[in-house]
Amino acid sequence: MPELPEVETVRRGLAPAMEGARIERLELNRPDLRFPLPEDFAEAVKGRRIVSLGRRAKYLLIDLEDDLTIIAHLGMSGSFRVEDTLLGEFHHPRSKDGKHDHVIFHLQGSKGPLRVIYNDPRRFGFMHLWKRSDLDLYPAFAQLGPEPTGNALDEIYLAARFAGRAQPLKSALLDQTVIAGLGNIYVCEALWRAHLSPKRAAGTLVTPTGRPKKPLLLLTTSIREVIADAIAAGGSSLRDHIQTDGSLGYFQHSFSVYDQEGKPCRTPGCAGMVSRITQAGRSTFYCPVCQR
Repeated sequence: MPELPEVETVRRGLAPAMEGARIERLELNRPDLRFPLPEDFAEAVKGRRIVSLGRRAKYLLIDLEDDLTIIAHLGMSGSFRVEDTLLGEFHHPRSKDGKHDHVIFHLQGSKGPLRVIYNDPRRFGFMHLWKRSDLDLYPAFAQLGPEPTGNALDEIYLAARFAGRAQPLKSALLDQTVIAGLGNIYVCEALWRAHLSPKRAAGTLVTPTGRPKKPLLLLTTSIREVIADAIAAGGSSLRDHIQTDGSLGYFQHSFSVYDQEGKPCRTPGCAGMVSRITQAGRSTFYCPVCQR
């Protein structure tokens, strides 16, 4: 499933084409994806201008005028691509089989007509409509923690959330109420950068008085840096994920531990080998020598 950097990459790829454009028509080639599409979806958005594209955790937010937002989730295999209908050709190579083009935005942009196409072979993605002013009440957002890219995430915040917790650090970081949008790949990578074991109890990073210990400061920095690096590289493109221009992300070529089982640890001076364990049904990759 695409993680936060992949969704942010999609947002950045779509924004130049979609922001400021008007929805002339919404073409729905099926009534549902993972869930039924919104009732009267096409009529509700027809004629509205797209104000901006945002993101919350792993959700893409298409903000329309008059306080309406399309909330889109890519699921396992969803992707968007942009087609210039005036020229009759794609800006970039076609990314997916057209028989899986389920939702097509017919737009009028500043340079002419465009089509933005949502393709999803497995149909695990979905789209909902919600009032922008009530976005915090959307069920999936109500309990989400701060973004790993925002100023709200710091060592003081994490100390408050980790204090007294015996839960393994890996599981605590995957808790979306603690940090929104942080997934398995980037938790593994951040823990390696911070030299912290995924099995370590989260509460051991906090003093008895509730203050963050130095390793927690390093972990906070590592989370920010690994997410920033992944966004800059266009995400990881594992399995089905693809960018809006049809190209793949490249952060997977920089993995230090994720999916590197049996390979030498990249920490300078470390003689360890990357191991894989299972935690809460998920694969965890780490170095048992330098991650303590």
